Amino acid sequence: MFQLDIEDTFSAAHSLIIAGEREPVHGHDWKVFVTVQGEELDGDGLLCDFHHLESLLGEIIAPFRTADLNACREFSGVNPSAENVACHIAERMNGGLPSTVSLTRVSVTEAPGCTATWLPSGGGIS
Repeated sequence: MFQLDIEDTFSAAHSLIIAGEREPVHGHDWKVFVTVQGEELDGDGLLCDFHHLESLLGEIIAPFRTADLNACREFSGVNPSAENVACHIAERMNGGLPSTVSLTRVSVTEAPGCTATWLPSGGGIS
């Protein structure tokens, strides 16, 4: 089994509703970590091209860069929590991966020591 890890960052603001109360709008330097895995390497000795993964992740988070996540269509009607950001990224990453590669984890850090992680249902990290 092989795993690849990529990461990227973006700055964005959000305002969550917690226990029925909306908190003030505030910003974060968000860090995104993605892990994929697969059992076989291709003819070039690669599980997947890092550049493909980086490009895919970059496209997914592009609308969030210097944005208010509450105003992004991806979070229309959805609390833009770190958990929901991770879930959105995971759903979009899954749609762009080669068939021989599976998404293992997406972690989103909104502040030092505060990380939300998406794992595939029924699974987790092997």
